[in-house]
Amino acid sequence: MNIPELLAPAGTMDALRAALHFGADAVYGGMKRFGLRAFAGNFDEDALREAVTLCHGMGRRFYVTMNVFPWDDELDAFAEAGRFALEAGVDAAIVSDLGAICTLREQVPELPLHVSTQASTVNSAAVRHYHALGCSRVILAREMRLSRIAAMRGQIPPDMELETFVHGASCVAWSGRCLLSAALTGRSGNRGACAQPCRWQYHVVEEKRPGEYLPVAEDERGTYLFSARDLNLMPLLPDLCAAGVSSLKIEGRMKTEYYVAVTVGAYRRALDLLAQSEAAFREALPSLTDELRAASHRLSDTGFLLEDPPEPAGAEGFSQTREYVARALTDAAAGAEADFLLKNRFHRGDALELMTPAGITTFTAPDFLLPRTGERLDTHGIAGDVIRMALPCAVRAGDMVRGPVRNHREG
Repeated sequence: MNIPELLAPAGTMDALRAALHFGADAVYGGMKRFGLRAFAGNFDEDALREAVTLCHGMGRRFYVTMNVFPWDDELDAFAEAGRFALEAGVDAAIVSDLGAICTLREQVPELPLHVSTQASTVNSAAVRHYHALGCSRVILAREMRLSRIAAMRGQIPPDMELETFVHGASCVAWSGRCLLSAALTGRSGNRGACAQPCRWQYHVVEEKRPGEYLPVAEDERGTYLFSARDLNLMPLLPDLCAAGVSSLKIEGRMKTEYYVAVTVGAYRRALDLLAQSEAAFREALPSLTDELRAASHRLSDTGFLLEDPPEPAGAEGFSQTREYVARALTDAAAGAEADFLLKNRFHRGDALELMTPAGITTFTAPDFLLPRTGERLDTHGIAGDVIRMALPCAVRAGDMVRGPVRNHREG
């Protein structure tokens, strides 16, 4: 079976390391300018070089997002950013605008280009056009159905790659072509500064009844008039593989390293099982689906891949079943002590889980050493402190510890 590349988001260096540790084949992240996530951490010049070096050192790839729609007076700076990205060694730049593509092709011809989902590509004629311009991959619009993706694969050049989103938040507009944020807040989604007003709660006011706010599509968590549900295509991975997709993309450059670790780990295990057999994947699918609930998420569906979404709105409030407790800083054999960077409080005796690239191991929390004071403690709540503890299983740097979501106001 064709096993596509697993492509993970990296809004920060910590998220990038998590993506690589848990099995991403490639990551995508933005520079400080010209990406469509202005409020992600993003990478300055030194950090971009470090990120690319880290990826290449592990045999992985780094794609830089340059998918803003640039004005005329930005094109020179845009080309200069492309030259720097090439010098830094990125494997491709993700670009939306036709003028931006032409500018980079003319001024930085050695830089490989991927066409962003912001370009709303939904037909093979557009894909062939981008191929003629020298682009090597198209990230399809989220509105594409599976049957059309499979048909498109047979109508485009064999060396032209297709990428599709498989998991994460979805925009209510056509592949992100939304002006709601720009109109309401002055922050344009097509300039990377979306305020996500589609996630806000709305009411209707009748003109002659001022002050009487009527809810629309209300549930116990609130009223969401515009917001789309999250995307989750885990059950359809065999179909996407069969359709000839080259890359499966997880959304989330604004998400935490824990979210990246959970989603990448689940999809990595799913693809590795598919490489064995579809039967092995189907057997593990319930546990893989449950694993995705461990990170913060909204209710999800399969988007437009099979048919129109069953409900026009939703995106009920966030939930998750596990929370991030600590990240391993050093390796250790089973029963030996390793250093961990503390993220959230836990107590001796808590039921915890160690997240590794191979899967999840449960254990009972022991007491631990706080090296900066020399104390042995049953609990500690200062995020960023290093603690030292022994687990009954082997630990590798980058593994994560998590536990049940708790009310931190209770200590």
